[in-house]
Amino acid sequence: MPRLFHRPPKYCLHKGTMQATVSLHGERIYLGPHGSPKSHAEYQKVLLRWQSERDAVQVEEPSKDSVQKELSGITAATLRKKRFAGSPITINELALVFRRHARQYYQKNGKITREATLIDDVIRILRKHHATEFLDDFGPVALDALREKMISDLDWSRKHINKQVGRLVRMFKWAAGKELVDPGVPLSLNSLAGLKKGRCAARESPGVKCVDDSIVELTLPNLPGIVADMVRLQRLTGTRPGEVCSLRPCDVDRSGDVWVYTPSEHKTEHHEKERVIAIGPKAQVLLEPYLERRANSFCFSPAESEERRRAKAAAARTTPLSCGNRRGTNRRKTPKRTPRDRYFTDSYRRAIHRACDKLKIEKSAPNRLRHTSATQVRREFGIEAAQVVCGHESAEVTQIYAERDLELAKKVARAVG
Repeated sequence: MPRLFHRPPKYCLHKGTMQATVSLHGERIYLGPHGSPKSHAEYQKVLLRWQSERDAVQVEEPSKDSVQKELSGITAATLRKKRFAGSPITINELALVFRRHARQYYQKNGKITREATLIDDVIRILRKHHATEFLDDFGPVALDALREKMISDLDWSRKHINKQVGRLVRMFKWAAGKELVDPGVPLSLNSLAGLKKGRCAARESPGVKCVDDSIVELTLPNLPGIVADMVRLQRLTGTRPGEVCSLRPCDVDRSGDVWVYTPSEHKTEHHEKERVIAIGPKAQVLLEPYLERRANSFCFSPAESEERRRAKAAAARTTPLSCGNRRGTNRRKTPKRTPRDRYFTDSYRRAIHRACDKLKIEKSAPNRLRHTSATQVRREFGIEAAQVVCGHESAEVTQIYAERDLELAKKVARAVG
């Protein structure tokens, strides 16, 4: 039974001697004749002693700094020494060092990418069910059981589960490269076949579908002017949402009849690929007003959009200037959030979703505009033209082939816009 540190010792009667007694830390103390004032006075002294000893005993909890210091001492090198010394490594220890590696490796422009957060998700369920198991004991059967937990507990889709399992296998492959686990472990895990459509209990995720142009035209009047132009530009050029958000005047070559936009950052830049986007006449007319600014500033800015909104509200004001609030006097001096100098994919998507909510229609992601554009190009110019416009080159594409693709993209841009 647990020791009752917070319950005071009882005043008891010893029947053999008719003495008052109290038991403190296993020691019996006689207080005098039971019920006498002397015994009660002695009992109060014992209570004071018990209380002082109880207050003196404090459970020391490790501080946050000491915990962080201890965790920082766990690295791939220390785990390798531990393994070579004959002590097996647990999944918990590998998850700690690999998560730290992932958050350093998967960064772009100083920010942690989506890949690192997805790794966190799969590590979380791995630790929930296999935290204390040894790396060498984790095989395809355990991975298959964990995959079933992803279906029953988390309701992940089949494609997402296959990708998450691939991330786990890469974690063990990374561990084998650091000599933290036998190389045969990731090979055995890789032997587990992926989930097949219609052959498992995992749900199917709906694919990214095109958005009808009538829905786009319905949404545009309910968007801020700058966001509406971003939607129009993406629809004409088939760019990714991130490529629209990061557009700058210095990235656009306007020397020819078809402008060429070379994004400074794009999805496949870590594969050492160059992304070129052809901008046709219709998109040029749309984009030209946004190029009249500093060369390295972003064309589409939430701060500029907010200024336009406030100017429009001031122009629509009906209250005389002599009455009511003066412009700018009812704003917070230090707001929690201020408009930034550029849009990101999240803020771009939220602006579109707000317009969809206002119209009470299905929310459309910006990437659906890219699919709509690619579908039109494929229908009118063929599959190769769609691959060129969307930037879907393989790693083996030669420089000559890339030049031919750029000319084909220019031809498409001249016709489409």
